[in-house]
Amino acid sequence: MVRFEIKKIISKPVSKIVFIILLAALCIVSYLAVSNVRYVDENGDTIKGISAARSLREAKRQWSGYITEEKLLRVFEQNAQINNSEEYLSNDVKENEKAYSKKQGFSDIRDMINRAFCGFRQYDYYRIDSLSEEEISTFYDRRISSLTEWLNSEEAVSHYSDQEKSFLMNQYRDLETPVYYEYFDGWEAVLQNAPMIIMLVVLITGFLVSGIFSDEIQLKADSVFFSAKLGRTKAVAAKICSGFIIITAIYWITILLYSGSVLTALGFDGANCAIQIGSSNWKSFYNITYLQDYLLTVFGGYVGSLFILMLSMLVSAKTRSAIFAVTIPFILLFIPGFLSGISALSKILGLLPDQLLQMCVAVRLFNTYQIGNKVIGAVPIILTVYLLLSCILFPVLYQVYRKYELK
Repeated sequence: MVRFEIKKIISKPVSKIVFIILLAALCIVSYLAVSNVRYVDENGDTIKGISAARSLREAKRQWSGYITEEKLLRVFEQNAQINNSEEYLSNDVKENEKAYSKKQGFSDIRDMINRAFCGFRQYDYYRIDSLSEEEISTFYDRRISSLTEWLNSEEAVSHYSDQEKSFLMNQYRDLETPVYYEYFDGWEAVLQNAPMIIMLVVLITGFLVSGIFSDEIQLKADSVFFSAKLGRTKAVAAKICSGFIIITAIYWITILLYSGSVLTALGFDGANCAIQIGSSNWKSFYNITYLQDYLLTVFGGYVGSLFILMLSMLVSAKTRSAIFAVTIPFILLFIPGFLSGISALSKILGLLPDQLLQMCVAVRLFNTYQIGNKVIGAVPIILTVYLLLSCILFPVLYQVYRKYELK
């Protein structure tokens, strides 16, 4: 029965169109992830893609290792030396690019220094140029003091309780220092584009599963289906199983193809580096590695996909309409985006299922929740809650559809 239901789903003309769209989207997103890697050679010429990744990896490998005070001072001195070069001081853009090419090997560490010595909500690309050697030695302390200043500012003082502030400070102090650094651009590229591909998978798969429970009704075959001996038992279970298999297969095949192609092109290096070495993750209070961030992202995406699409199937079974059911993923994914500008709703929005589809973004947000004296970040909460809700949807969906009343 399950095989028959799966065959019904994938044999529809619309399913073939959907698969073509998904394949095209996979190719486009993978290409963009790889082609966005940029390297400037010693002549000031820019190259992109796989060849750029190779050159960038070689340049950054010279700076691999723990980011100690000695290495920070080396970056500071090297940056100052390049700033005093003829290429950097020239009015010729081509010459400026030649100077920039010499900074690429330590550009990530340079960026970390900039972020450490700017305000918590600020960024200045040239901040390192105005620092002294004495200030560089306070690099790790600055990350903590910057958070302290922000938590005591008017912007955040009323947003967090004392326990939440203490939790955030402890998370910052728990980061093992000095942090280890190596080329990590492959993981950065995968994670940067992961939310896009995951959301596309959910939206496209929604078209496939939304009609599973309304097909018989639309074809006026519901009386035959539910009058059969196993119509309200094994046949209903087969529909649920086929939906689960379709959702799972499409998700993991797409994600693994996407991740495998990008990481093969750009490199697997940096998997065990702390995410804080990346410019977008410098402020994160989740002390995890890039590999852990990736696993959270793909598993969270799967849980979110399963919940949203099972909910879509439930709506289809309840309303007997595939058209209404297919709108559920769009509503759950795009409505929170329109409300994201309302700061008063930030904690509520941080617990909505769309966050599961962009876990690599969620780990950068300062959404904390207090239960009694216990403070916890949003990531473990949404993973646990929606995993449980997804499991609950299976028996609920079974009971709803098997009790369908013929008219």
